[in-house]
Order: sequence, then C-alpha cells, then structure tokens
Amino acid sequence: MFMLDLKKSLLALAVVSSVFVSNASAVEKNIDGAVIYPVKDGKYTDYAVNEQKKNGFSSYGRKPTTNEIKAWDTDVMPDGHGLPEGEGSVELGDELYEAQCSMCHGDFGAGGVGGYPPLSGGQGSLKNQLGLEGTEGPRKTIGSYWPYASTLFWYVKTAMPYTHPKSLSDDEVYAITAYLLSVNNIKANGVLIDDDFVLSNENFLTVKMNNPDGFYPVHPDRNDLKEQRGPLAQGTRCMKDCKQPSPISINAEIDTGFFPSISTVKDLPKVKETATVSNGAKIYEASCSACHANAAIGAPVLGDKEAWAEVVSKGIDTVYANALNGINAMPAKGGADISDEELKEVVDYMIDVSK
Repeated sequence: MFMLDLKKSLLALAVVSSVFVSNASAVEKNIDGAVIYPVKDGKYTDYAVNEQKKNGFSSYGRKPTTNEIKAWDTDVMPDGHGLPEGEGSVELGDELYEAQCSMCHGDFGAGGVGGYPPLSGGQGSLKNQLGLEGTEGPRKTIGSYWPYASTLFWYVKTAMPYTHPKSLSDDEVYAITAYLLSVNNIKANGVLIDDDFVLSNENFLTVKMNNPDGFYPVHPDRNDLKEQRGPLAQGTRCMKDCKQPSPISINAEIDTGFFPSISTVKDLPKVKETATVSNGAKIYEASCSACHANAAIGAPVLGDKEAWAEVVSKGIDTVYANALNGINAMPAKGGADISDEELKEVVDYMIDVSK
C-alpha cells in the first residue's frame, strides 16, 4: 500500500475532477464509488499527467517492514478491512455512552452544551443537499449524513473519549457503536437495531446506513444521481468572465437557523503591549482549556470561584497529587506531555484566576 505506482496515485487523486468530464468511459471505480477514467494521450480527462520514467529513485528510503505496515494500517474500511474481532451489545453501549460520552453529546446523542455535535436526529434534513425548509441548515449526524458504519467505529476507536482516546477495548467500541446506531434507527439485516442487538465483526457488514449515496460525485453521464444531489453539483464550469452569484446576507439568511447564532465578528481580543503571559497560562491554553473551559465536561471551569474554592479546600498538596496522577475522568496530567513542575504552574494559574 506504500509502494503505489505514481500513475495510480494520480488517478486516485484526480477522481474529484470527474464531475467535469463528459466524454470518457468508466473502467473502474474508487472505493467510494467515484468513477476512475483511463489516462489517454498523456491526459487524465482534461488534466495532463506526468508520464516521465521513474528510474533512479530506488536508492531513497526503504521498503517498510511488515510490523511498520501493520502499525500504520489502522483504518476500518466499508468493506470490513481493519475490523478487529469482538462484539458489543446495545445494552452495554448504553451504559458506556452514559459514562463516557453523554457529558458532551447529550442524552441519546441529542446534543450537549459547549458546542459538541449531536450524534442523532437530522434524518431528512439533507434533502437535495440544501437542508430543510426556510433558513435552517442541514443537521449532519450519524443517522442523516454518514454513509458507512465503519467510519463511526474507526472514529470512536481512535479518537474517543475526548479526554482519553484509545482507552476503550474493541468490545466496548462495538458496544458504543451499536448503541449509537440504535438511537439513529439504523437497520442491520433489514431489521431496526434494538436493545437486544449485539454488534460484532461477523454481522457488521449487514448494517445499512441512511446516506450511502450522498458522497458520490455527479458525472454528467450519471443521470441517476442528479435528482438526489440537486443543483449544487450541476452546471458548467466557468474559466473566464464568470458571472458571480449575488452575495448572501449572513445575518438574514443563516443566523435565524442556528443556535447559538453564527457570529461574523473576527476581531482578535485586544492585548496590552506591556502585558505578559505566564508560562502556566500558556500551557493551560494549549493543553488544559479543552476541558477546563467547558462546563459540559464536568471539570472545574476556569474562573468558577465556587468550584475552585471546593477544590482548594482539599489542600494544595492534594490538588497537585490529583492533577499529577489523574482523578475521575481526568487522566494523569490531563494527558499533556509536560513536567511535574509545569503542571503545578498550570494548577497555580487556574487557582489564582478563579479566586
């Protein structure tokens, strides 16, 4: 997979241009269903291809070892490639979600506070890729937007929970995935996934998502998808003297469809030229603010006097120890790669700001 022929690499990268091609015959398809066209007369559709000989590069680098390939090859693909052995029930996933995910994503994946995205709902909001009636934008969730369940499994396995990713076992990932599929009314083997369902590597490919065709590029010859994709993917490309669309008022057209309203203010906070920023403050912004600036996480928020007064009441040595070793959902040092002394500087900074 790491020694791909240059020509094939160019073909794969050029797939996105297929929407503009009109007189080519399909010979194969990319894994996402996109049409791949042959190189002819030194061109891939309307794009020139570098067909120079690739001699003289064998002395650079080396072929990766089997273990290196295994370590890098962590993705889970729609065809089941990368799925580990294991299983997990919706019932167990419900318990795990409540403990690991609900503080950010809300009950049943309906959305929490603090800007974390909802994971359920939104079915029907992507009609024609233009969203719902009026000014409401499309709601892109697992049930309305994602084309494959493999994407969900892979993301949970490698990136969640937010505070300590890769801490879940394969069975736990299967369970949380099963639960999120169930609250989105997804089917497996043609039957709605219910509380008794157990997801495993053996039945994973029977899961059918609601939007598998929403990511196919629309080639002019593919009339079957034009109606689904609507006008956004249609039209003739313009390379000269193009007619610009009328500007859209953000406040009038979008703000009323989102909560909280979209801000158009792009000014940076004003900082006094003589102001100095402590090392603890810098480390806090880089490594700790993701949790301690969001009440939804459950960690004491910077500036919350009552919360920090309770923390400090345990004694500064206890506060340092909890920060160094981890407490509740917080891993040791908050998962940050910093020294013990730097961590204490952060703790001192947060306590001082929250008095």
